Parts: sequence; C-alpha cells; structure tokens
Amino acid sequence: MRAIYKRELRSYFHSMIGYVFIAFLVAYTGIYFLAYNLNCGYPYFSYVLSGILFVYLVAIPILTMRCFAEDKKNKTDQMLLTAPVSLFEIVLGKYLAMVTITAVPCVIYLIFPLIIKAQGTAYIKVDYLAILVFFLLGCVYISIGMFVSSLTESVIIAAIGAFGILLLTYLWSGILNFIPSAAWANALAVAVLLTLVVLAVWNMTKNVVISGVLELIVLAGTLITYFVKKTVFESLLSTVLGKLELTEVFSNIADNHLLDVSGIILYLSLIVLFFFLTMQMIQKRRWS
Repeated sequence: MRAIYKRELRSYFHSMIGYVFIAFLVAYTGIYFLAYNLNCGYPYFSYVLSGILFVYLVAIPILTMRCFAEDKKNKTDQMLLTAPVSLFEIVLGKYLAMVTITAVPCVIYLIFPLIIKAQGTAYIKVDYLAILVFFLLGCVYISIGMFVSSLTESVIIAAIGAFGILLLTYLWSGILNFIPSAAWANALAVAVLLTLVVLAVWNMTKNVVISGVLELIVLAGTLITYFVKKTVFESLLSTVLGKLELTEVFSNIADNHLLDVSGIILYLSLIVLFFFLTMQMIQKRRWS
C-alpha cells in the first residue's frame, strides 16, 4: 500500500494538480480571511470556512477525476489488479494520497486563527474544530469523487459527475423543501427507492428468486404499513433525507458553535460506504 500511496501522491505533484489544488484553496481562503477577519474585524475564522465551502464543489472533482478513470483509460489498472497487493490496499493508497493533499491547506489554515489572536479577540477552539470538520467534509467529498471515478473511463465524465453529486449535497436543504409531505406520496417514494435497492441486489447476484422475494416483501410491507398506519409515511422522506444534509454539520460549528457528534459519525459512515462501493466496482471490473 505504501508504494501505491507514494506513487499516487507523486503523480499529483508531477501533473501540477496537487499544487493547483492547494494554491486554489489557500488563495480563496486568504481573500475571504482578508475581507471578513482583517477588514471587518470578525473574530471567527470558522465564518471564512463557511463562506468557501462552494470551492470544494470545483476543487474536489478535479482532484478525484483521474484516480481510477485514467487508469482504466490507459489500461494501467490491469497492472494494479494483478499486483501482489489486496484491493483494499489499492483503494486505500489512492484515497490517502488525495486526503493528504486536502490536508495540506487545512494545516495552513491553522495559522489564520493565530493571526486573529495577534490582532485581538480570537476563538481558537471553535476555529480549530471548524477546520477539523472542514477537513472531514473534504474526506467525504473525496470518497464520493473516487467512487464516481471508478464508474467510468473518462476523466471529464468523472469530474462532471462528481461535481453534480456534490452540488446536489450543497443544495440539499433547498431540495428537501420541494418533497411533498402527503402520506401516499411518501409511501410511493419509499417503494420506488426500495425497488431500486432490489434492482441493485439483482445486478450483483443475478438471482431472480432472491430479487423477486425481496420485491414482494417491499411491496407488501409498504402497502400493509400504509393501510394500517399511514401517518408513519407523513413527511417521512424529508425527515430521513434531512439527516443526510452534510453542510449542516459544519454550519452547526461555524454559525452556532455546537459540535454535532452524530454528524461526525455520519461523515465517517459515508466515507466507509463510498470506499466499500468503490471496492465493489473495481472488484466487478476485475472479474469481468
């Protein structure tokens, strides 16, 4: 794994993507820091990080677009898959290389609260906690971008796909407002979503019997629940999906100065989930 990690990290700096990524984040942060903290005298650096979250939407897809897509395009993934290392080590090595590059600007950010303190009042603990959560959010975005890159051979499609998903998460709270609260609409949406899960199971197993039984359970369970106690479905989808609002975890620290432990657990869970999905896609390609 160490060899893959070093190879990937070296390649990001040889292609200048690493340097551009770090410079891009630090430059934007510096502009906001100058405007908010130094010019306006706002004492929280976390407010700056809250303002530059949108930069991740552009920077992360550029960082992750080539991690697997380029290997597929150049057929160098066959050398990786036949190397004497496990699939877990391959994915982990690539992921840690991208995480390391993301960590560099976050380490530089540690200086900014100290500059504020030298000028007057500062809230070091809140700011450092915000930097940590900002870094973890970046790790979540990297895992999503890495998964999208494993789906295609085109780095352009990987970048656009990752950008689209990250933009969706960024606008998540606004999108939830358009979800109907009626019980019948939520019941129908739950049935459709669970059917998509069944289709994914069928795609992995190719077992019609198992998939058919699962689909019957989904339809029967949804119908029985709706007719017995349809109030369960009222605003169910918006409530459940509201738990997946990634930026809210960071906003609780930046705006309300509150640490959301459940949000941190959500971040870590999503990293593990997309890491696992990436492994499954590569494993599928290996066997095919």
